[in-house]
Amino acid sequence: MTKGPHTVRRVMFQFRVAPERLADYAAAHAAVWPDMLRALHETGWRNYSIFTSPDGAVVGYLETDDLAAAQAGMAGREVNARWQAAMAPFFDGAGPDEQMVRLTEIFHLETQLAAASDDAERGAR
Repeated sequence: MTKGPHTVRRVMFQFRVAPERLADYAAAHAAVWPDMLRALHETGWRNYSIFTSPDGAVVGYLETDDLAAAQAGMAGREVNARWQAAMAPFFDGAGPDEQMVRLTEIFHLETQLAAASDDAERGAR
């Protein structure tokens, strides 16, 4: 997906939360600290959502210009260290950064629609 001069990368990832702590994990995310929200925004995390399932699976989605830079930016923020410490009790063993598995995007509607439109336009010339 292209936006202006930047290429926006869509990123989806998954990890697990202890299922018995899922309600508390959701409650913590219903009221994320304002300084954490600002830090995410300032470091390039956009259109960021988190989804859960009853078995403790967590799937996150975000858009960013550079995932590595966004992650490094957060790693350098004091508020992130506090947030990760507060979230630690929700996990069985390793926290989300250690167990995060990035998912591979295989389909994006708008990208394919744009490509089909470009193909049709070239064919009409």
